[in-house]
Amino acid sequence: MRKLVYLVASTIDGHIAAPGGGDPTGIWPMPPEYISYLVEEFPETLPGPAREAMGITAEGTHFDTVVEGRGSFEVGLAAGLQDAYPHLRHLVFSRTLTSEHVEVVSTDPGARVRELKQERGKDIWLVGGATLAGALYDEIDRLVVKLGPLTIGTGMPFLRHGFAQVDWRLTAYDRAGDALVITYDR
Repeated sequence: MRKLVYLVASTIDGHIAAPGGGDPTGIWPMPPEYISYLVEEFPETLPGPAREAMGITAEGTHFDTVVEGRGSFEVGLAAGLQDAYPHLRHLVFSRTLTSEHVEVVSTDPGARVRELKQERGKDIWLVGGATLAGALYDEIDRLVVKLGPLTIGTGMPFLRHGFAQVDWRLTAYDRAGDALVITYDR
């Protein structure tokens, strides 16, 4: 069965974006070692224009589907991208959004993700944001946290909403420049 993987960049103090949300790359350091790590390990998580600029054409190694919330999707729209991940099946959860470029899902996110898990394919990447991750918390099978070498004091948290405690098992870790990439399985 496919897994839902919340692969997300976080500051040491647990924030995935600056206050008010927005594009996290504005606060996130991206030295060459970090970019090289993503290209090698998670090439499918790079947006389409970045893949094109770097000449990346290979399909992803981990994911063939990406899910995100409306807020995260709007970060791409603000950058002029109707579909930031055209190389993946792209679902956006929203009750108000319409799009001809991605699959918009207005029904229960948990139910839709359970359906996706039953389909054939690679794992499903939960790109964000914090509200959707909180709503899908019970469905998340793996956390991959790209822990960046910075603190910002305030901002969008790693997860929103209340949820029950879960003990996670460390299954892998790696270094990408000054960032740590830590993988936990439920």
